[in-house]
Amino acid sequence: MSNIPTNLKYSKSDEWFDPASGKVGLTDFAQGQLSDIVFVEILVSAGDKVEVGTAIASVESVKAAAESYSPVVGTIVAVNDNLSSAPETLNSDPFGAGWMIQVEGADASGLMDAAAYAKDSESRAH
Repeated sequence: MSNIPTNLKYSKSDEWFDPASGKVGLTDFAQGQLSDIVFVEILVSAGDKVEVGTAIASVESVKAAAESYSPVVGTIVAVNDNLSSAPETLNSDPFGAGWMIQVEGADASGLMDAAAYAKDSESRAH
């Protein structure tokens, strides 16, 4: 089973949101499905406004390429530029150093809690 921290909120498209810090990243389940991540490009910048579903990053692994989407509405206050030179951080530390963007003024009310996300991701696991 994937690591699913209970203090975070989750989207159906496998992004996590930390209501305490405003950080957004790719879930452990998603990085596990992608396998070894070899490239990350953050597609947004500090100061940008994002909506739910805005593409925030392009992620490529040895298996597949995928986009990551904002799970919340808000203004980006920081992006994790370290991911472009260390994309494997998404595999090794998806809930820590692997955060992608930090959003201010976001509301997590439309997102799943850990239990709901665990059930959702379990139903999609191969």
